[in-house]
Amino acid sequence: MHRNITTQRIAIGIAFFVYGLCFASWASRIPDIRNMLGLSEAQLGFVLFALPVGTLVSLPASGWLVGRIGSKRIAIGAAACYALLLIGIGYWNNMYGLMVNLMFFGAAGNLLNISVNTQAVALSKHYEKPIMGAFHGMWSIAGFVGAGIGALMIDGQVSPFHHFISIATLTLVCAAGISAYLIAHDEAPTDQREPLFSIPDKPLAILGVIAFCAMIGEGALYDWSGIYMEKVVGAKQELVGYGLSAFLFSMAAGRFLSDWTVRRLGYKNTLLFSGGMTSAGLLIAVAFPGFGSVIFAFLLVGIGSSAIIPLVYSLAGKSGKLSPGAALAAVTTIGFCGFLIGPPLIGFMAEFIGLRIAYATIAFMGIIIMLLTTKIKGTAN
Repeated sequence: MHRNITTQRIAIGIAFFVYGLCFASWASRIPDIRNMLGLSEAQLGFVLFALPVGTLVSLPASGWLVGRIGSKRIAIGAAACYALLLIGIGYWNNMYGLMVNLMFFGAAGNLLNISVNTQAVALSKHYEKPIMGAFHGMWSIAGFVGAGIGALMIDGQVSPFHHFISIATLTLVCAAGISAYLIAHDEAPTDQREPLFSIPDKPLAILGVIAFCAMIGEGALYDWSGIYMEKVVGAKQELVGYGLSAFLFSMAAGRFLSDWTVRRLGYKNTLLFSGGMTSAGLLIAVAFPGFGSVIFAFLLVGIGSSAIIPLVYSLAGKSGKLSPGAALAAVTTIGFCGFLIGPPLIGFMAEFIGLRIAYATIAFMGIIIMLLTTKIKGTAN
């Protein structure tokens, strides 16, 4: 039994890894894709709007699908679609084809996100200590690896299309390899299946808004760190990707430490620390836009951001009113509105008031997280 649980944990960790690898591969090539298509900052913001739209459109049905079909089958199918759609991102030479592709990419990524987190919640019931942070750490490690590979591909002048083919191939191989080891038979019984749309109660809504603020901050780094390094910091082209790499590296390290931190500080203190660190990092990046100071600032943002989403998902999965899949989908629906609003909002603000001031505005999201954390109840370890 213990060996079976360990094998499942490894398989779920691999699923998180390939999910993060695909996403970071796309994010690492945003500046290149922007230059290839000749997009202005406002046009890029409009293009980036497509991915979270696809995510948001698919969210209401994702928890229902996971509950009806099972998180294992959804995870494998979504991983395959996610990989193939990544290849498509590198194929298009016009912004409208790219936007349609990104919408489907966002939808597939959302299904993968909900299903693998449902797998993690199911497995966590076999452990007395928190383990969610470690799974999200695998996602972040993959993000760091993906960003590093992206930087090497840029330096080697490899096109996004060929870069994405190699990442997609690896993802498909991994998905096939873990298919026999994920947790099966977790779909809800026929008489307990939930409606297609699940409305979150107040505790889940608070968690959703915390996720919303966190995802705006993360979006500011995922989608705009390369542009910030290029336009504000004035980094050389071969150094542009190191801002995202710094953020993802510290986020990965922070997530592997977050389970330990929660056991000692508790959920609330960990969230308070995380919100404050996120704001501090963004404000340092704005106040001191040199290469070294911005890299340090992005490291702080990564540490601050690392624990927020794992904690929110872990708490949501313990909801007594909805199944883990439905609760995660409800919280993620609110949270991913941050990805829906954040990237294009930064683009539009950058067009009129500058990217530096836009980053200063996003820094206030960490303060809101701190305020909302005081409203959370029932957070005993």
